[in-house]
Amino acid sequence: MFEILVNNHRVLLNGAVMTVAISGIAIAIGMALGLGLAFGLLSERAPRRAVCGLYRSFWRGTPILVQLLIVFYLLPQLGLEVPPVVAAVIALSLNTAAFQAEIYRAGLMEIPRGEIEAARMLGIGKWTIRRRILVPQMFRLVLPPLINETIIIVKNSSLVSVIAVTELMRRSQQIASTTFKPLEIYLIAGAIYLAINLVVAQVGRRMESRLAVSGAHA
Repeated sequence: MFEILVNNHRVLLNGAVMTVAISGIAIAIGMALGLGLAFGLLSERAPRRAVCGLYRSFWRGTPILVQLLIVFYLLPQLGLEVPPVVAAVIALSLNTAAFQAEIYRAGLMEIPRGEIEAARMLGIGKWTIRRRILVPQMFRLVLPPLINETIIIVKNSSLVSVIAVTELMRRSQQIASTTFKPLEIYLIAGAIYLAINLVVAQVGRRMESRLAVSGAHA
């Protein structure tokens, strides 16, 4: 196994970098989309809540592999010829947005309504309330489940190999097909995924500690 790792470490490293890049971009885009979706789910307007609810139900209720294939084959039908990696990022972003929205919605509901009412009485606008009061408090509350969602996306990114994205799993498949040692290769790939997620979890714990300290001093 060590010999396989030494001989293929550059290929595996390139695959791991692609995995981290795809996952990171998807989480970032999903964060923006999910935040807007969360406010939509809590909107006082029933049509907006219904539309956001339908979006959430579809992306949370269907397999991510099906979602990847739908996006991959739908984009060309819409006249959008994009590389497979772009289709993968779009699909993962739309998927994680639905899950992040539910995380943010739960966090927003934990914030006392009295703070919002007090801000309104002081004449503070809706967008300022969201930006200065709601969102900072919400992120302190939802950081642990958000880190878990990031880990899930890293693991789910292995599925983008089905649309020929050369991330870690695709690279592992290519090496396995040439070395005829699939068990060893996939054990190495599993160890790399584990290492990535351990780093994500450690970063999350440090962020949580810093937010807790800053919240205590606020």
